This record gives sequence, C-alpha cells and structure tokens, in this order.
Amino acid sequence: MTINEIQDQIIDNFMLFEDDMESRLFYLMDLGKKLPEMPADHQSDEFIVKGCQSKVWLYPVYEDGKVFFEANSNTEITKGLISLLVQIWSGKTKEEILASDLYFIEKIGMGGMIGSQRSNGFASMIKKMKFYASI
Repeated sequence: MTINEIQDQIIDNFMLFEDDMESRLFYLMDLGKKLPEMPADHQSDEFIVKGCQSKVWLYPVYEDGKVFFEANSNTEITKGLISLLVQIWSGKTKEEILASDLYFIEKIGMGGMIGSQRSNGFASMIKKMKFYASI
C-alpha cells in the first residue's frame, strides 16, 4: 500500500468512532499494543526521541533501499501515536517518507484527542523519523 492509502485506511478506521473521543483514544492505545516487541538493546538513550514527555524509542533499520522502524514507548497513548507513524512509513523508501504529507493527523481530529505536550512530542517523532530517512 502507498503512504496515502495507509493514511486513508487510518482515517476510515478512526471515523468509525464518529465524534466519540474516548473510543478514539482507546482505539489509539489498542494500536500501540499491536506494535511488534522492540529488542531491549534498541531501547537505549541513543534512540530516545527528544521532545517527548514520555519515553519514546525509535530505531531505524535500512534494508533494500527502504527504512523500517522499530518503536516503543512507556505510555499507552504515546505508543499508539508512534504506531501510526510506523504503520505509515515503515518499509517505505527514504524518498517516499521525505515527500509525504501526513494529512491523516487533521482528518482524524488528533488535536482534540491529545494535548499540546503530546502534540509537541508527536511532532518530535515525525521529525526524528524524517531525520532517519534523510541519512
């Protein structure tokens, strides 16, 4: 699937909950629980995303011209947030990641689901993933 197709699927899934923000948050936390387990040695200070109130680890793997991401967090909501980005960008080329526009954020009403500190942390996750795609 393309990055936009994945985003459209995420939007469709969140729209099932209409304006029920509590259900959307529970769904977001559920997504985080589905992240593959991250090896303990990748959860070091070197791979912490700075700018997040919670601890978020992000580890890139470069293979066959694509970037794959491993991620984890110590809080359920933040783990759900990083899982969305992993779902969208993991397995894509550097060029696809860098050229993509993350329009799903506004469409699912993320601003209403998470506070300003988590929004800042989410922006830091995006920045870090784009950084990994740029090297």
